[in-house]
Amino acid sequence: MPRIGTEMPSLEGATEWFNATGARAAAEAKGHPTLVHFWSVSCRICKDNMPHVAAWRDMFDSLRVIAIHMPRYEADTDTEKVRDAVSLNHITEPCAVDNEHKLREAFENKEGYVPAYYLYDGEGKLRSFAAGERGLKLVGPALERLLAAQPGGKSLF
Repeated sequence: MPRIGTEMPSLEGATEWFNATGARAAAEAKGHPTLVHFWSVSCRICKDNMPHVAAWRDMFDSLRVIAIHMPRYEADTDTEKVRDAVSLNHITEPCAVDNEHKLREAFENKEGYVPAYYLYDGEGKLRSFAAGERGLKLVGPALERLLAAQPGGKSLF
């Protein structure tokens, strides 16, 4: 499990990107609060939580969101299936495909949790990590505090 205060790892190692390149995603995240979320096409909870992640992405101009598709099963490595899920789930943020689990390793997601949420501040330091069914409920208050602390910060609720 990653330690609070650690730097956001490099986004290098994805087997493919949708909606942006890894370099562009990293450049856009620089200096902004960033939510990195791991998901999988075979994860029901991930699909259920996508509208909430999208709402945060669309509601807060300063927040950057990066999706990382991490396959749980061999069938999940089909990039066309991932591309379809990106469209179906309205994932407009940069989305990495991590078929070789290099990003999973870089983010220290040793257990392979999906969904998993990593919240970084504008300096690229980890402020919150949560995973599983209650992951959104746990990372939400940290996101609230982080955004409220910014100049002109808005409340989530």
